[in-house]
Amino acid sequence: MPAPPRARRVRGSSIGRYTFSTIPRLVSAEGNRKGPRVTQRYRGNSVAVILPCYNEALVIASVIASFRQALPEAQIFVFDNASSDGTEEAARAAGAVVRQVTQRGKGNVVRRLFADVDADIFIMADGDGTYEAQQCRRMVDKLLDNGLDMVVGTRVPVGAGGEYRPGHRLGNRLLTGTVGRMFGPGFTDMLSGYRVLSRRFVKSFPSLSRGFEIETELTIHALELRAPFGEVPTAYGSRVEGSRSKLSTVRDGLLIAEAIVRLFVRERPRQLYLALATIVAIVALLLAIPIFMEYVETGLVPRFPTAILAGLGMIASLVLAATAVILDSVVTGRTEAKRLRYLEIAGPRAADAS
Repeated sequence: MPAPPRARRVRGSSIGRYTFSTIPRLVSAEGNRKGPRVTQRYRGNSVAVILPCYNEALVIASVIASFRQALPEAQIFVFDNASSDGTEEAARAAGAVVRQVTQRGKGNVVRRLFADVDADIFIMADGDGTYEAQQCRRMVDKLLDNGLDMVVGTRVPVGAGGEYRPGHRLGNRLLTGTVGRMFGPGFTDMLSGYRVLSRRFVKSFPSLSRGFEIETELTIHALELRAPFGEVPTAYGSRVEGSRSKLSTVRDGLLIAEAIVRLFVRERPRQLYLALATIVAIVALLLAIPIFMEYVETGLVPRFPTAILAGLGMIASLVLAATAVILDSVVTGRTEAKRLRYLEIAGPRAADAS
């Protein structure tokens, strides 16, 4: 029998005998760039500004112009989430590379743009004009100078607060504090949509979110990888007159809270199942102790149903504890695989200005 052909090695991560190929590049931030060459400061680093948007025809052209003025070395991509107001045409007329994403939800858009765009540095912001485009160069500088993988533009309300309403601020503080207690501290504005990201962070990010909970997932991914990150204060202004916000304080807050719980179950099963095992064991012991004391005194077990329930409770507690150990090992393996993928990709290079 002829020997089977040798497996062809593909470019990507390999763990043991399994190989994970990289996602094919659809769009390159270096190829077909129109405009000035990369300056000495960013030489060797392709920069992509990526703007997810939905029905932002009134403002998208000015947003593109603002980012082009702030960082002319970057190529600008607009990922339009099936807008019905001419956002795609306005973005093309402003000189951006436009892609259509038919699946509704910001998480679906971010998953697509992270897969399609290939760059050394990603600048992600909403296409509604509320973020301060002029700060993007400062954020990129901080990422390069400090060897970071994520820089978050923390929102500073302008005037009376702009789009950063009191309900949003309170919810942000509560959710950021919850994530800090569950996964580790460090972020002060977890829900900001203005971020600068390294290529190795983006290409090791297994995006699962569908909606506005994507920022929560990005934050937890950074904490899970122990990736270096920083923050830069940025002005957060009001929308232009006539445009409408897609955010809902209650609805989106509940979705984000649900995402935090789901991520905690997925990423911290040991704590969850050990806590459940402890609770079940305590209840079982509370049921069993009186029966045991009565048995010691009389030699009789008068309440068999309670005794059986206590025994089943102890068995359930042991099963939950074993589940905690097994799932924790699964999470550890998954985290190690993500970390290996992260380490395989070189970070951005900071060239000294001449």
